[in-house]
Amino acid sequence: MANTSYDYIIIGAGSAGCVLANKLSADGHHSVLVLEAGPMDRNLMIHIPAGFYSAHKNPRINWNYETEPEAELRRRQVEMPRGKVVGGSSSINGMVYMRGQPQDYDRWADELGLAQWRYANCLPYFKAGETSDRGANDWRGGDGPLSVTKGASDNPLYDAFLKAGVDAGQGETDDPNGYNPEGVTRLDATKRDGRRCSAAVAHLHPALSRSNLRLMTRAMVERLVISSNRVAGVVFTHGGESHTVEADRELILCGGAINSPQTLMLSGIGPADHLREHGIEVRCDLPGVGQNLQDHATVATMWACTREFPVHRVDRPLNKLAAGTRWMLSRSGLAASNHFEAGGLIRGNDEVDYPNLQYHFGPLGYEYEGTKLKLLQAFMLHVDQLRPQSHGHIELNSRDPGMKPGLFFQYLSDAADLKELVEGVKKMRELVAQPAFDAYRGVELMPGPDVRSDAEIEEAVRVLTSTDFHPCGTCRMGLGTDAVVDAELRVHGIEGLRVVDASIMPRVISANLNAPTQMIASRAADWILGKPQLEPFEARFAFQ
Repeated sequence: MANTSYDYIIIGAGSAGCVLANKLSADGHHSVLVLEAGPMDRNLMIHIPAGFYSAHKNPRINWNYETEPEAELRRRQVEMPRGKVVGGSSSINGMVYMRGQPQDYDRWADELGLAQWRYANCLPYFKAGETSDRGANDWRGGDGPLSVTKGASDNPLYDAFLKAGVDAGQGETDDPNGYNPEGVTRLDATKRDGRRCSAAVAHLHPALSRSNLRLMTRAMVERLVISSNRVAGVVFTHGGESHTVEADRELILCGGAINSPQTLMLSGIGPADHLREHGIEVRCDLPGVGQNLQDHATVATMWACTREFPVHRVDRPLNKLAAGTRWMLSRSGLAASNHFEAGGLIRGNDEVDYPNLQYHFGPLGYEYEGTKLKLLQAFMLHVDQLRPQSHGHIELNSRDPGMKPGLFFQYLSDAADLKELVEGVKKMRELVAQPAFDAYRGVELMPGPDVRSDAEIEEAVRVLTSTDFHPCGTCRMGLGTDAVVDAELRVHGIEGLRVVDASIMPRVISANLNAPTQMIASRAADWILGKPQLEPFEARFAFQ
């Protein structure tokens, strides 16, 4: 390596790492090294919006994690794809842009003592980070690096979904990230001119020409170097050789909710007894590392569609060729959509203060045969449980950094979560039963027409529950003994080290996590550089 030290070292070129790489190198005064375990984001399926159905199954750009057998899911193991590529999971996700609800952040402040994280403090960073085609206003940004596009596909099934949601009394909104976030709606996606706009496209690629920024791909971190309670650098392998690089100012861990706690534990930072079990010298006893694992459990329902639409047959060879050719020529057509362009935030019951369930609606049915996608003449509606009571943990299986950690999500271990998902299934059925779907609704394929009683729905939920790919919380921010980082994301007990990614969330946000993760990174960059935070803004919000 040409340099043996950098001002800032960023581990992970994912949603947070790409933001930090741009901002920390912007003034040209600081040297920045970014280490990414995966390859460059050149795979075409990353950039074609419909290609995410392929990308998130591709082992060359995916860590391919899997949970341990889940006790409440009939001992099933749940696939947990995470991006192992420049852009991280923002390069393989479904592209839905959701910020979470204002109450999520205000609860961090009011209930956990994290006053700096009220939504009024976060909103200016959301706005500064995006260019929304809905237009700039008190809630939305108009000149940020991340392009955010409202779903606009003209499939009649989207219109049926939106009308049915209103007729079912579940509310509607023009903007799920605006004044009234509650109700069914056309969702936003991180797209630009018919292409995926990942964190790498938005933030990292525009900065790579800077002489003070270096990106190393296929660089596998082994451990951090800790000296006298300060992070000194990092040991990693690249090209079959081991390298050590020093961090003169700070090292920022951006590996995500699985890799960040794993790296800390491999470096001797974590629960002391667990580290000793694997023969790892304890450098800092932090019991919370790897704990507090949270995710949005999701259940999918599916109905046969009595009318065939072009999206139902796009997987046939000639149709796939035509869709791909159109996308290559004009960045339009079926390949330019993620095909989950509608959804919304709703309440499963009248007792919750704000929406606790989230819909994703797609005008197609699908299943995987191995890694091969098979489309069905159907439509699907997914429901996420947004504020789970069930928490799990991550633990090492070995001191070998190449061995995957054990993932214990413990889905539905709290009975309240099962109850909420049962309510979610009932809400989905209530919506699809509306007259707006009469022209399209065939037989219920999943969970099926024979599943009627609460007990039968409970069993179906146990069989069907999966992940919506939103793990977080394993390096939680806070003040207590179970916290890993403080309110400015500095690791307790270790100087010069921060964690900046979804793992710092003390409680999961009530929506998709990509946009909040980029916001978190933008705020962290200002703290790292000693800049003042953007002026808080108290926007007005109205719920149904």
